[in-house]
Amino acid sequence: MTNPAGSRNVQNVVKGEGTVYSILFTISFAHFLNDLVQSVIPAVYPLLKDNYALTFTQIGLITFTFQATASLLQPFVGYFTDKKPQPFSLPIGMGFSLLGLLLLAAAGSYWGILAAVGLVGMGSSVFHPESSRVAYLASGGRRGFAQSVFQIGGNAGSAIGPLLVALVVMPYGQGNVRWFAVGTLMAIIALYKVGHWYRANIAERKSSVGKSFTIASHGLSMGKVKASVAILLVLIFSKYFYMACMTSYFTFFLIEKFQVSVATSQIYLFVFLAAIAAGTYLGGPMGDKYGRKYIIWVSILGSAPFTLLLPHVGLGWVILLAILIGVILASAFSAILVYAQELLPGRVGMISGLFFGFAFGMGGLGSALLGKLADQTDIQFVFLVCSFLPLLGLVTWLLPNLKEKRTT
Repeated sequence: MTNPAGSRNVQNVVKGEGTVYSILFTISFAHFLNDLVQSVIPAVYPLLKDNYALTFTQIGLITFTFQATASLLQPFVGYFTDKKPQPFSLPIGMGFSLLGLLLLAAAGSYWGILAAVGLVGMGSSVFHPESSRVAYLASGGRRGFAQSVFQIGGNAGSAIGPLLVALVVMPYGQGNVRWFAVGTLMAIIALYKVGHWYRANIAERKSSVGKSFTIASHGLSMGKVKASVAILLVLIFSKYFYMACMTSYFTFFLIEKFQVSVATSQIYLFVFLAAIAAGTYLGGPMGDKYGRKYIIWVSILGSAPFTLLLPHVGLGWVILLAILIGVILASAFSAILVYAQELLPGRVGMISGLFFGFAFGMGGLGSALLGKLADQTDIQFVFLVCSFLPLLGLVTWLLPNLKEKRTT
């Protein structure tokens, strides 16, 4: 793409005159590959547990290490790149994930596994704030739609990853994790192309984005804005603690309660993650059309009846409920993120880093704490406790109604 074409694209994006679909779909594809690689980590837990005689607490610490490195750096990366954009940080960050994946394939000890997942987490901490900003810039003003397209790429990767692990890794051993390095190489190529588009538009973005996208017309005081951000973080806590329960321990729950095979449990995990991918697409466009607060209401609190039922029913009902929970709960994140961006316009990187980072952090902390709880009790008790988390969606009532431009 030439610089003149790039300038026209940015002018369109800045003025809200058109969505740059080529960039939006490319960054979504990169998100697909990034999260596919990340999903390898929880998907190989049953294999690692058997190979290294790990406890649930140790498994939880693996997730905590990955999520902590992925979460702690993200707000700082976003804050820094708000002031000083780094277009080619995206392929560089993916390089960390590539190294981590290769180390995971070759790791021969628990500490090697922790180092490997830490590198993958570092790659994620660079990828999410800047790629979310790219989606924002390419949105043409359709911010909810753009975030959903961006998110659905990641969720699709998270869903397909465990299925590929079941086919490629489980039958043949830990070393076959290295085949997923192909995905990171493809992502590096895609992100390098995005970096050229991003670099060609930095000058225009600096001069125009702040004016065009600073839409702080909600009239809220800074105290009210901070309180609203805190409420949104409570909702993220609710969503991602429950998601940690499902992504890290759903396979163990199915194996323990219903005596399914490891391969079958991976297929059921894929079904749940595929439902998340489907639900993710719905949240953003529906938030654009009907208002983000209403979508947040439905997504978090609306999943509660199904999470409360799940620990008490048979296998068929568990899978059906998991699908419903995945679809409903997944629609929240795009709406929450764009709502937060509209509370603090002009700080897209910092807000994206804060919310992605907090989501990763809560997922990691949740996995560690729930693993400890599972060792002290059992997996079924963990699912019983977590079933109440979506009730925290009641705090959505405290969010102010923003003046939102809705699309038809």
